[in-house]
Amino acid sequence: MSQSKTAGTAPEDKKPEEEMPRSPREIRLVMIGLVVTMLLAMLDNLIVGTAMPTIVGDLGGAEHLSWVVTAYTLATAASTPIWGKLGDLYGRKGTFLISIVIFLVGSALSGLSQTMNELIGFRALQGLGAGGLMVGVMSIMGALVPPRERGKYQGLFAAVMALATIGGPLVGGFITDHLSWHWTFYINLPLGVIALAVVTVTLKLPKVRSTARIDYLGALLLTTGIVSLTLITTWGGQQYAWGSKHIIGLAVLAVAALIAFCYVEQRVEEPMLPLSLFRNLNFTMVSIIGFIVGFVMFGSTVFLPLYQQIVQGASATNSGLLLMPMMLGMLVVSLVVGQTVTKTGKYRIFPIIGTVVMAAGMFLLSTMGTETSRLTSACWMLVLGAGMGFLMQITMLLAQNSVELKDMGVASSTATLFRTIGGSFGVALFGALFNNRVADTMKERLGEAAGAGGGVKDPSQVSPAVLRTMKPEIQDAYHHAVSNGMHTVFLWGAAVAIIALAAAVFIREVPLRGAAPGEKPAEASLEAAAV
Repeated sequence: MSQSKTAGTAPEDKKPEEEMPRSPREIRLVMIGLVVTMLLAMLDNLIVGTAMPTIVGDLGGAEHLSWVVTAYTLATAASTPIWGKLGDLYGRKGTFLISIVIFLVGSALSGLSQTMNELIGFRALQGLGAGGLMVGVMSIMGALVPPRERGKYQGLFAAVMALATIGGPLVGGFITDHLSWHWTFYINLPLGVIALAVVTVTLKLPKVRSTARIDYLGALLLTTGIVSLTLITTWGGQQYAWGSKHIIGLAVLAVAALIAFCYVEQRVEEPMLPLSLFRNLNFTMVSIIGFIVGFVMFGSTVFLPLYQQIVQGASATNSGLLLMPMMLGMLVVSLVVGQTVTKTGKYRIFPIIGTVVMAAGMFLLSTMGTETSRLTSACWMLVLGAGMGFLMQITMLLAQNSVELKDMGVASSTATLFRTIGGSFGVALFGALFNNRVADTMKERLGEAAGAGGGVKDPSQVSPAVLRTMKPEIQDAYHHAVSNGMHTVFLWGAAVAIIALAAAVFIREVPLRGAAPGEKPAEASLEAAAV
């Protein structure tokens, strides 16, 4: 399939630089900047979360605490698809560098904040830049390395994810204890400068000057829909009841905005998110799988440490280490899958295996009780991590392979957005299921005294230290309540994972770009995956 030309790109008789083979040395140099940037994107919330109690103690405004995270999350989610489209229209390198600069400015200002309102505003600015970090990394990687060869580098990204998940809380705790909370933001600056320097010097991409008008209305409608959905998952069951007028109003606004967005996108010259991409079966299926992977992964990482700390008595200080088995499974399997795809060019079997293993891991975790050993829970986490290892990178790979190079940014941002929204829904819905199950179990075991144990009706308010001060019968009841809550959460998670399996079955084996000699190149086979 021939690619449509963009104004200002290379002449028709000259192959665009994005399609030219890159030397291993050039790719390795660029990868340094990309890996550092990805580390920035993933570490921030994990480090800041650890310092939040200290920040509130210093700045006050505890009633606005949730907005420090919400402002960042909203800005990140809303800007993600916009950064992807801007990269396609005006060049990936320039938009990527701008997003890094915005992120660093937001980080510096957040560290200088003197009031909670200032911190919230600067966190929103930081999140605006963060929306372009992950998208930039993935779209640049997609432009530099053909999908067939990308497996060689998958392990690096999986390793960064594992490092951030495990090391983020540790680094945040160390900085808070030995420096000050301001350095949880300042630490981004040297890393960001390194990424800026490396990308500026080593990344060579053609300059793109598009004459197409930006789809402002589409961007506004999509942003409204994303922000409304994110607020629903953030506020629902927490700040407002699920049936409250606030949540229902946001749901109506989200549906109306997204319907209007779909209408507008079919009528503009250069849509913010071309709906034609979803005519490609593989793109649609991996978008569904990506949503569910985010749903399962973020939901799991929120509740597993709670179970290990409350029921198994693990230390909260090294909470990131509690997830090491899951991260190890994800890292090893992702690396093996990437190398296998590079050698064979075959990939269809991996989403199928991954969704089966992910569902099995969720089911095994649902069997944990008050007597489950740490070794057993670690084994079940390893299974879940292995399942996600089959899926984490392969979903991005297939999304990018399903589109032409000119839409690489949109494909990357869409895959990232679906995973992000899935994570938001996972945390919100799992949280509602968990809290209801805990409250029911406490009532069953303690009757009317269930609410008299120092706030045990709200699991988020009961730390291991507080629980140890309660009566033995309350401690025992709460241990069972948390175990029952985990059973409900992971059993529903396993059921949701089955939907991902159904989507994986419909994926078609379309040759990857950069195919081995004798194989049909993917550009000539995109129609094979169209609905």
